[in-house]
Amino acid sequence: ERPGIVHRLDRDTSGLLVVARTEAAHAALKAMLKRREVTREYLGLVEGRPAARTGTIDAPLGRDRRVRTRISPDTDDPRPAVTHFQTEDVYEGFTLLRVRLETGRTHQIRAHLLAIGHPVAGDPEYGRPALGLERQFLHAERLAFAHPATGAAIDVRSPLPIDLSKALARAREG
Repeated sequence: ERPGIVHRLDRDTSGLLVVARTEAAHAALKAMLKRREVTREYLGLVEGRPAARTGTIDAPLGRDRRVRTRISPDTDDPRPAVTHFQTEDVYEGFTLLRVRLETGRTHQIRAHLLAIGHPVAGDPEYGRPALGLERQFLHAERLAFAHPATGAAIDVRSPLPIDLSKALARAREG
């Protein structure tokens, strides 16, 4: 038996992870992810205000043609990527979004939000410094899936960490 990370988070993204304790659980959870049976929701504070309160970004992603450390739709090797978002709250110059992944590409949320003109606040790679953040304002807030052995519904949430809560308070103050 070897435990395994079922999905991962970008560096400096906080929040929930799923870790399987057995190979069987790992295989079952990976299969659920592939079949898009795991709900993965993030909270992200973005610059500006999207034109719509809800939306879907369906743009294939891959390694950027010009900046090799970035992922973008401007790629020679596109892979399907779909991100859904919904406005949670609006502040002066920023919008708090609930983001749900349909697929799970590297840097997907960050690249997709930049592609629609609303980079994640504080993102050192896809955005710029904001609100005193030392990292991107992106937090894996909710995971929901069926237990791989029993089928029981699992729905867990993680509160914002202190640094993101403080940045959100600064955004509220305007």
